[in-house]
Amino acid sequence: MLDKSLPYYNIIMKRKTGAPLPDSPLPEGYAYQHFQDGDEVFWSEIMVSVGEFDSYEEALAYFETEYLPWKEGLEQRLIFVVDPHGHKVGTLTNWWNETQGRRDPSVHWVGVRPEHQGRGIGKALVFKGMLEMIALEGDRDYFLHTQTWSHVAIKIYQLAGYDFVNDETFGGYQNDYALAIEALRDFIK
Repeated sequence: MLDKSLPYYNIIMKRKTGAPLPDSPLPEGYAYQHFQDGDEVFWSEIMVSVGEFDSYEEALAYFETEYLPWKEGLEQRLIFVVDPHGHKVGTLTNWWNETQGRRDPSVHWVGVRPEHQGRGIGKALVFKGMLEMIALEGDRDYFLHTQTWSHVAIKIYQLAGYDFVNDETFGGYQNDYALAIEALRDFIK
């Protein structure tokens, strides 16, 4: 869940080529699934449940605009975690952004339904996502955009080899490094 008690600042993180990636299995009974036709409904529901979008309609419209035009790629790049009952409870998208003519692989939209948080699902999902991204794109530098409101996820990203960058960005994202670090001083090492 996003911690909106903090001021919002953009953060850019980068995982350098060859950074180690520890293993983190899913809890017993949970499993991974890749995107299938119609799963945009579940993606939208998850993103609304964690506060990334204000409404289901807004999340679905975003998905339809940003991802569905590349539907064939979604089947390899969008991962879900399903619970023991087969319900989709978490998601991560291995995508890319264009940066001055350069294609930068990037992690997009990580979320785990609040009632399933605190079980290691997010950590396992991020690590699985990185393994799959490396298989798709090769072992190279990867970026992600996040925000101060996601300080719990930032700790997971750090375990996956991501570090804050203070003077880089990608895909047109703003990097509020100095302001973000100050806002996170009680949460991040």
